[in-house]
Amino acid sequence: MNSQQRIKPIIGIAFIVLVWGSVWPIYKVALEYTPPILFSAFRSLLGGVLFTLFLLPQWRKIRLKETWPIYTISTIFNVVLFFTLQTIGLQYLPSGLFAVLVYLQPVLVVLLAWIWLKEPLTVMKVVGILIGFFGVVFISSEGITGNISTIGVTLALITGISWAIGTVYIKRTSGFVDGLWLVAIQNLIGGSTMTILGLTMEDVTTIEWNVPLILCILYGAIFGVTLAFVVYYKLMRAGEAGKVSSFTFLVPLISVLIGTVFLKEPFTLSLFVGMIMILVSIYLINRKSLKPNTHTVKNNQEILKDA
Repeated sequence: MNSQQRIKPIIGIAFIVLVWGSVWPIYKVALEYTPPILFSAFRSLLGGVLFTLFLLPQWRKIRLKETWPIYTISTIFNVVLFFTLQTIGLQYLPSGLFAVLVYLQPVLVVLLAWIWLKEPLTVMKVVGILIGFFGVVFISSEGITGNISTIGVTLALITGISWAIGTVYIKRTSGFVDGLWLVAIQNLIGGSTMTILGLTMEDVTTIEWNVPLILCILYGAIFGVTLAFVVYYKLMRAGEAGKVSSFTFLVPLISVLIGTVFLKEPFTLSLFVGMIMILVSIYLINRKSLKPNTHTVKNNQEILKDA
């Protein structure tokens, strides 16, 4: 392998991790100008349209008649619940803290896969689960004292749980649907559903259509929903699933750094300690993904890393 072949995967992984890490503070900015559900609807629907246009030459892979239940269930957990709870919860917590709590998801995926899919639970994974659990407890302890929003912590954890359930469901059904079309269609369906919910529950006249909001929507749709997944699947085809998974732990760290530096979000001792514990937890669990027989597991765990 020459130097150019070696550097391409590195650039691709760096791009994905930076996009996943940056969307949280960017979405936090967007919520200053728009209600949460409608914002989720806009970026998801636009991203779904762009992704569909990209995949249109492969339209025969959809097989909607046989696979519509999979698209529907995946949409509920991975788009409607995940995006809606995510954007509502970001109103109550700093973006970095919210991202750290949601990124308990890889820990929950391991636990749910053990329960639902009967996957082996190794000692390393158990240690990772315990460390991640106590990391969340440590961060959430500030909610008892009133220093952070209990509602925000609860919404972050439910967001992570919804994402974990959706991810394990995708893993279970991955042999029946095309992964790229799943992302496209669930964003189309989810974006349309959230648009109806938003128009019903929120006041559309409160939206401030300005440059920051438009840029946030475009960033979420183009980078978060479309380009990140195109790059991700190219890496998967090149056999780089393990490397992508091993760098998952950097995503909440990037979110915290961006939120602290650019949004002046507080960086407390409990956030620092809890974040380190969750990052260690994710790292311990993802170390297993470097083995060839776990590439399929990680491929499905990473399918929904938008935000």
